[in-house]
Amino acid sequence: MKNLVALFKLSPVALMATLMFCGYDALIAAPLATIYAAFVAVVSEKRKVNELMDAAINNAKEMQIAFFILMVAYAMAETFMSTGVGAAIINLSLNIGLTGRTVATVGIGVAAVLSVATGTSWGTFAACAPIFLWLNHIVGGNILLTTAAIAGGACFGDNIGLISDTTIVSSGIQGVEVLKRIRHQGFWSASVLVLGVISFYIAGVVMGLPTTTGNAAAAIAQIPADVWTKLAEQRESAVILLNQVKTGVPIYMILPLIFVLIAAFRGLSTLLCLFIGIFSAYILGTVAGTVDSFQGFLSHITTGFAGAGSWVIVMMMWVAAFGGIMKLMDAFRPLSNLIVRISRNVRQLMFYNGVLSILGNAGLADEMAQIVTIGPIIRNIVEENVIASPEDQETLRLRNATFSDALGVFGSQIIPWHVYIGFYVGIAQAVYPLHHFVAIDIIKYNFMAFIAVASILILTLTGLDRLIPRFSLPSEPKVRLRSKSEVVEDSEIIEGVNP
Repeated sequence: MKNLVALFKLSPVALMATLMFCGYDALIAAPLATIYAAFVAVVSEKRKVNELMDAAINNAKEMQIAFFILMVAYAMAETFMSTGVGAAIINLSLNIGLTGRTVATVGIGVAAVLSVATGTSWGTFAACAPIFLWLNHIVGGNILLTTAAIAGGACFGDNIGLISDTTIVSSGIQGVEVLKRIRHQGFWSASVLVLGVISFYIAGVVMGLPTTTGNAAAAIAQIPADVWTKLAEQRESAVILLNQVKTGVPIYMILPLIFVLIAAFRGLSTLLCLFIGIFSAYILGTVAGTVDSFQGFLSHITTGFAGAGSWVIVMMMWVAAFGGIMKLMDAFRPLSNLIVRISRNVRQLMFYNGVLSILGNAGLADEMAQIVTIGPIIRNIVEENVIASPEDQETLRLRNATFSDALGVFGSQIIPWHVYIGFYVGIAQAVYPLHHFVAIDIIKYNFMAFIAVASILILTLTGLDRLIPRFSLPSEPKVRLRSKSEVVEDSEIIEGVNP
């Protein structure tokens, strides 16, 4: 009976997945899954409606800073498209010989560097999308390949950046220092990035993408008249960007992106970095003559705010409500108990901790919710069931922190209903209306996400992590699982101390 109840609690995840795979929009799938999750909580946990509403609303409140970052990121994308920042970078890329075959490869590299600097994949994607999606159009690349490349690269720094919120929070929950955590996973993360870059280049070769430098004027001239009309109606800044690429803008218009990088490396907050990009684009755009008036510039910011609020933020609020109800039910607790029962050694236990992290990410549809919900669970699993020296315990906690963050950030890239994917689809559609973006289409090309998720799980289970410097887990007999009698004795001691 308990197993049936556990499956019943997880069934909202199955419903969400089914709806998304059947082609339902996230704005439909998320509310339906949330309503069903509330029904499950009432039946299985006897929860009251007021409790469910509080859980849903409180979880959405925790995402408020993400909503602000999202709006400002959209605004920065608009300003980069309209003031000449995007055009300057596109023209510079064309001048150094970027081709359809290499645009995705360069995109993942640039996104990786920018994400380390800013500590956010959201802001990185917002900055790169208007540049690389239109650059891809000009050089004749594959739009889905390029979109997936900058999405994967954007996750790199979010997983290992010193100023990344997910890096900081996941490390704090496991009780490890951020620098130690970065040293622990550094060689693995670098290997994932290298393999990602190679994969995107190989894909470009296999697809037979062009190896000649694109001609901006010719590519822009091929856009049909009805598409220009559609662009003017849906995204005026895209029209401005294309005209600026054709006519040219001063090279110093790349400076706003450089200023964002410098600000990030100096440790400034994500919001402040984004605002620096926006205001420097206005100042330099005024000097270059790409900004006609302050009122016109403000209209682009308004468009960015409206674009974020019209779809993505609404979707994220429903997903947050869904995650709040799943958290209230403690839907993943039966899975943690199952992990302890089926694990035969410490390495298997750690592998299942990784699996639980990815399942929690899918169930909560938000990587930060997964980190703060599943993170304490996998820490307790290790502390309560593993006997090890303090040094080896710290190594296990470092791996748990890496699981929480990597399988949260990279794992989000392979979950169609995740808020991350919703953001990527929304902003890609906003800056490049010539293509109808679908979550699954981007996911199937995100080689870096698949490499990251698969490799950390396989390396952990097989023990091949010993081949990667500083990434090896301690093995038996240095560490071992507690016997059932030891677990019982410990619980009796705790009960005696806390009657």
